[in-house]
Amino acid sequence: MNTSSSTRFCPNCRLVCLSFRKQGSVGVVWLCCLQCGVYFHGHLLLQDPTAALQASVLFCFNPASIFYSSIYSESLYALFSVGGCYYLVSRANNIPVLWLALSGFARSNGVLNAGYFGFQAMHQAYDAFYLKKSAFLALWILISGALRCICIFVPFITFQAYGYYNMCLGRSSDEMRPWCKARIPLLYNYIQSHYWGVGFLRYFKFKQLPNFLLASPILSLAVCSIIYYVKSRPEIVRSLGFQASVEEKSSMAVIFSSQKPQRSNDTQFSEKYSSRNQENHNLKSRKKIRQGKDLAEGRTVHGSLEKLGYTSAFVLPFILQVGFMAATAFFVMHVQVATRFLSASPSLYWFASLIMTSHKKWGYMIWVYCFAYILLGSLLFSNFYPFT
Repeated sequence: MNTSSSTRFCPNCRLVCLSFRKQGSVGVVWLCCLQCGVYFHGHLLLQDPTAALQASVLFCFNPASIFYSSIYSESLYALFSVGGCYYLVSRANNIPVLWLALSGFARSNGVLNAGYFGFQAMHQAYDAFYLKKSAFLALWILISGALRCICIFVPFITFQAYGYYNMCLGRSSDEMRPWCKARIPLLYNYIQSHYWGVGFLRYFKFKQLPNFLLASPILSLAVCSIIYYVKSRPEIVRSLGFQASVEEKSSMAVIFSSQKPQRSNDTQFSEKYSSRNQENHNLKSRKKIRQGKDLAEGRTVHGSLEKLGYTSAFVLPFILQVGFMAATAFFVMHVQVATRFLSASPSLYWFASLIMTSHKKWGYMIWVYCFAYILLGSLLFSNFYPFT
């Protein structure tokens, strides 16, 4: 007797089948979350093994952990998003395009990952046109970058086209929904605006004050991370990374250079030797920070791994992305969603790991915040109360 026929005569069998499906889905969610933590630990993104390990552990216990341990798409999105950035830095050609495009299938905000390819194409085209004096190479880089960005938008466009095909085509004007008649018919925007009340400043009501308080820790962390980066590297922010030093550009040639660097035995040996020197500089800089350097002033030690870490020019697109997402969550969305909306932003964990290294008291506060929200989220979300 097959499974479908047995469930007709045994209601408990149907419950058992559903429970197995849910357990399997939860298992996949946990595996995605753990693998995403592995990508965080891979210090290619941050170029600081200690900070990368702290960021990885912090991600595994992030404030939105209730959604990373239940049947939600957050862990799948984080896996494809962070994994795509990891492969992008690893000089893979098509794998990061595939992974970042798949992040759009998991969550709609995956379209923002196209900004990484836009940032890369912008700097590589500049390098090809102004430094290498090759207009053809610059044009080719811009075309390939545009194609990669289009690939990231494919999931979102596919969903809109599917909705338009099922709800708008073949219907009279009276049967069509209002969004079908719009100049750019977007089903997703109409659903959020019409049914969920999402819109600019539409959530700014006195009765929503508890939800703003609920989202205040993650939004405060995002704002502090942006302010710290802007104060540390104002020239990088003003120039969108074009004023980065030669050392930074050479360390991240996959982003800033239009030609992939050739790796040889000599260069590998020099990289190992320089990495040891960088670790020594890193230890010295951290000692100086502990002896009285103020974090709010955003001072960096030139030549140290702190500068090549969170305050590197490579982190700028992550800062721009988290800034846009934080502003959208505060002014447009249901603000309580900010906790899980920003939970897959790598720059937040990198900044938090920097705080834990330089300011132990604030580091303890971050851990208290994470574990408190894990407990609070488990209680509220399981009882159908608004948590995020």
